[in-house]
Amino acid sequence: MSDISVTDVICRSGVVAVLRAPTADAFAAIGDVLVEAGITALEVTLTSRGSLEAIAGLRRQLPDSVAVGAGTVLTLDDAKAGVDAGAAFLVSPVHVRALDGFEVPVYPGAFTPTEIFNASRAGAPLVKLFPAATVGPRFIRDLHGPLPGVRIMPTGGIEIADIANWLTAGASAVGLGGPLIGDAVAGGSLKRLAARARHAADAVAFARS
Repeated sequence: MSDISVTDVICRSGVVAVLRAPTADAFAAIGDVLVEAGITALEVTLTSRGSLEAIAGLRRQLPDSVAVGAGTVLTLDDAKAGVDAGAAFLVSPVHVRALDGFEVPVYPGAFTPTEIFNASRAGAPLVKLFPAATVGPRFIRDLHGPLPGVRIMPTGGIEIADIANWLTAGASAVGLGGPLIGDAVAGGSLKRLAARARHAADAVAFARS
């Protein structure tokens, strides 16, 4: 990551591509396409068979400037396994207190203002708002009134067309799974994946222009 923190890399990317599938077999090819299109933060979910091997492989094949992390981290053992495989950050759908102050950045899931505040106060440099589609972008704008310093990454149910709205509302980055990755995890067209990824990267650029 050179002089740039992992969290800063994620925020600069604007999109964290969430790689979730029954098996991680296609993740290497998907990673190349995403990075080429400008998505420089990848989250490999531990619920995917072969996820740890995929994390290790992505770290070897992709530039050092790309942040590769582990997702769906629910226990301390999950966290240690992810880091041992090469994960530079960890993401959870909930706030796992055993991971507060862990050796790499941990982005816990939270939903209510109280949960988001408590996760941030516990040291999370970025809080995952999940499931984000339940509330919508205005939630971020309203939350940043009383909590202006909390960096938030909405994830869950977000479409590519929603990216700009979330970022302009104040999100630091957004997490995208199925709408971005699509059928590429099952052998679908990498050309179509590249088009979706470029669309997502363009949406980030538009929101920040």
